[in-house]
Amino acid sequence: TSSTTYSVPTGLTAVDVLVVAGGGGGGNSTGHESGGGGGAGGYIFTPGHPVSPGGSITVTVGSGGPGAPDASYSPSNSYNRGPHKGGNSSFGGGTTITATGGGAGGGQYYSGSPGGSGGGQGGNYGPNTIGSGTSGQGNNGGGGNNNGIASTAGGGGGAGSTGGNASNGQGGNGGSGTSSSISGSSVTYAGGGGG
Repeated sequence: TSSTTYSVPTGLTAVDVLVVAGGGGGGNSTGHESGGGGGAGGYIFTPGHPVSPGGSITVTVGSGGPGAPDASYSPSNSYNRGPHKGGNSSFGGGTTITATGGGAGGGQYYSGSPGGSGGGQGGNYGPNTIGSGTSGQGNNGGGGNNNGIASTAGGGGGAGSTGGNASNGQGGNGGSGTSSSISGSSVTYAGGGGG
């Protein structure tokens, strides 16, 4: 996560603001169980955000969360601690706009975590669930699948849609992102990771 300062030009009283947080890290796999996809960072577009001419605004950009390392079957194994959420991003001013970092993908022994968009459910042999998204910023992660032989994981949620559910032998797709032309051309932001 890093921060910088935006100097508002003289005479400028409002700006269009797009804030996108860092995405969540993917979950780990443990033998036959797959790790869930990381959720996208929160996506917030605010047109006409008021600013003070000649003022300074702090802008923070959240980093992506690191993925989880490999783990053994044991829930007490020190490596089975899961991945990490993405960092928050923000744009200050009269009212600070803060996008929430993406939720981490789930694993066998831990759930997908909530975030801007939620992390996908891990291969569901263990007691784990999907991660929820933040209203107005993203969507929930997708669900895992267990066919009795091996399990596959759900995709992380995206700004445009919920993460895909896993099916028999196939991980779920990451949720779609949302396009914006704020940079002058259409770019898609905040897509979720696949399970």
